[in-house]
Amino acid sequence: MLFRSPFSAGPASSPDDASGAGATMPGVETPRERQERIERETLGPAATLAERSKGREREEEPDDLRTAFQRDRDRIIHAKAFRRLKHKTQVFLAPEGDHYTVRLTHTLEVAQIARTAARALRLNEDLAEAIGLAHDLGHTPFGHLGEEALTPLLGRPFRHSEQSLRIVEHLENDGAGLNLTWEVRDGILGHPWSMPAPSTSEAHVVRYADRIAYTNHDVADAVRAGVLREADLPAAATDVLGHSHRERVNTLVTDLVASSGDGSVVALSDRVSVALDTLRDFLFDRVYLRGEARSEQEKALGVIRALFGYYLEHPDEIPEEYHRSPGDLPTRVADYVAGMTDRYALRTHERLFLPRGWLL
Repeated sequence: MLFRSPFSAGPASSPDDASGAGATMPGVETPRERQERIERETLGPAATLAERSKGREREEEPDDLRTAFQRDRDRIIHAKAFRRLKHKTQVFLAPEGDHYTVRLTHTLEVAQIARTAARALRLNEDLAEAIGLAHDLGHTPFGHLGEEALTPLLGRPFRHSEQSLRIVEHLENDGAGLNLTWEVRDGILGHPWSMPAPSTSEAHVVRYADRIAYTNHDVADAVRAGVLREADLPAAATDVLGHSHRERVNTLVTDLVASSGDGSVVALSDRVSVALDTLRDFLFDRVYLRGEARSEQEKALGVIRALFGYYLEHPDEIPEEYHRSPGDLPTRVADYVAGMTDRYALRTHERLFLPRGWLL
């Protein structure tokens, strides 16, 4: 059965063609065109308009229903790498309980904070949301420990932002990538503070949203795990930011909006920025780098190293889709291992390295 878009004067298309693209009837404004007009009329001078995107690597017909950035958001949500985030560690390895943050819930928090701030600043919230949803697609199993393990094995830094970009450009869609807009890809690559600054105000909002989200939910998880008590938090931070999770997030997002003017320079006030850095430094000292956790972290590092070594010697056991991507064999091995969820990495390690009788 074929259907014709009500906005299209072109030939009928198959229901499998989800793009809705087609030539527009004269005088009929498509939902996408209406949204682009609303952006022109309502967004601020620092906003990135979807109709002025620098475009995609491969040119595509515009969609009738969605702007370019809305289309990117939808592609990211439907990506396999996005679904795998639900079983990837944020900070605590294999926590017992349903309320700990995982990489997917962190991602959703970042996207929510980014949308709130972008809307308040009259920036393009669709662009901010798309960047927020994709920013951590390249994270390894076991959080940043996977990056720590892969870096010496590759002989170069393994950066999750670069891997996120590699996923959307090459690894998804059976090696064809998602063909996202330049602005979303720029924001993905530049979201960590250790990378060169991104080019759009929306991407700068995501930078702050990421730091606001992880600092606060990592405090909550540490308290839940018994590693910290609320009373342990430095007063220099809590007296400024607040004495509860809700207060701290509200203070940070409100200050970000109030301090960023028209959105051309996105920033926190000096007082709030110092308080956030104080809280983050405290987390590094008491949570991220605490000595008591190192023995379990070493086990996780060992899993990644062992899997990398195995697949380097047995590349024929890597799914074919990973061999369609550019790069040498170690890079493709890293693609496969980095894409694993925590539980899949552990199950694969058991299957490859433990005697079968132990697994019964």
